[in-house]
Amino acid sequence: MALLSTIRGATWGRLVTRHFSHAARRGERPGGEELSRLLLDDLVPTSRLELLFGLSPCLLALRAARRSVARLLLQAGKAGLQGERAELLRMAEARDIPVLRPRRQKLDTMCRYQVHQGVCMEVSPLRPRPWSEAGEASPGDDPQQLWLVLEGIQDPRNFGAVLRSAHFLGVDKVITSRRNSCPLTPVVSKASAGAMEVMDVFSTDDLTGFLQTKAQQGWLVAGTVGCPRAEDPQSSEIPITSCLEFPWDRPTLLVLGNEGSGLSQEVQASCQVLLTILPRRQLPPGLESLNVSVAAGILLHSICSQWKGFPTEGERRQLLQDPQEPV
Repeated sequence: MALLSTIRGATWGRLVTRHFSHAARRGERPGGEELSRLLLDDLVPTSRLELLFGLSPCLLALRAARRSVARLLLQAGKAGLQGERAELLRMAEARDIPVLRPRRQKLDTMCRYQVHQGVCMEVSPLRPRPWSEAGEASPGDDPQQLWLVLEGIQDPRNFGAVLRSAHFLGVDKVITSRRNSCPLTPVVSKASAGAMEVMDVFSTDDLTGFLQTKAQQGWLVAGTVGCPRAEDPQSSEIPITSCLEFPWDRPTLLVLGNEGSGLSQEVQASCQVLLTILPRRQLPPGLESLNVSVAAGILLHSICSQWKGFPTEGERRQLLQDPQEPV
């Protein structure tokens, strides 16, 4: 029975691909009447693959071509596809990827009721690369290099939001601790709006050793802490400074810690300075820190706004006046 199901799935995939190829040769618009007739109720599950969901993650994954793609799943119920969905279909045709049209209820179940926007893909997983493959970057090459280092980020939506901010603001590389860190899952990709699909994410088993090695090479290791309270004793000899007063004049590793416990003692001891975000009012206990993804956006912007290529005031006004594509 399992063999029969596999044969049925493979045969259907070939029929679907051939169906779209004939439509393309006839010059028909992708997603027209041909698409409306390709309905599939009995999807055969595939093993050792994961289900990527959401329009941006799937589109960027196809563009980046770093994953193997088994099938593209487009929600049934509409006669035609336009814009980015039509581009998805054209790219799948060009790569001979089977395109199937399950109903929404089937996609909801497959995605465990995540917001899929009617677009899913069965793909091979992405894995972080060893940090040794990041390449050697000498501090003398560019004094304004910025790497983001993440220790023990466990929530996939936090991880994805951090990656989205890092990509948007121009972080050069992202390094994660392999231990106690969230893997590169489809939920992370969706939370990153697909940024995970185009970014190089590296990992290391020895985060402390990595930071010490980079410090010996001339990099500044800047950790992060919550806002210190006046009544708290100074528990570290490492200087604490507001992120707004931090001068970015040398290659820097910005290190963010776990959502609950922050940086481990070993990692914090490897930092040369600790950055913090100062609030504008007195805060009760429990509210003296920010969500890690929010803090990452604020910290990265405060540093990257010093970048020599960052838009000037006049350029920013021009950007605000010109119509922009949605982010």
